[in-house]
Amino acid sequence: MKKYLIAAALAASFCVPSMVMAAGKNLLSVHILDQQTGKPAPGVVVTLEQKQGEGWKKLNSAKTDNDGRIKGLWPEQPETTGDFRVVFKTGDWFASQNVGTFFPEIPVEFHISNTDEHYHVPLLLSQYGYSTYRGS
Repeated sequence: MKKYLIAAALAASFCVPSMVMAAGKNLLSVHILDQQTGKPAPGVVVTLEQKQGEGWKKLNSAKTDNDGRIKGLWPEQPETTGDFRVVFKTGDWFASQNVGTFFPEIPVEFHISNTDEHYHVPLLLSQYGYSTYRGS
């Protein structure tokens, strides 16, 4: 029995790093920084949508962590190419800061052409403006 437990523990120690690596391989991540304070924006809801015909289909939704990040926004489904958008629901976050904003939602459209690459969409946010780019 003791040999079995040691063998199981050893096997688990080899599996854990591969599970951690798999979790880190998500196709899409986002990050939000408040330009006015230089600090992250935690608790912002972000949705991922895929263009289908003339409309958009919701694929996933998550909230930014304490560092303003969502490290894995791609849902648990096969990765695919196409046109997508992330919608940053910033209105509620600004309200929680007791600050008004001109942009209650910020949609960012982008194209995924290669599922072997990682796509990162950072948002630099302020009350009356924002900036985004393809990050790494």
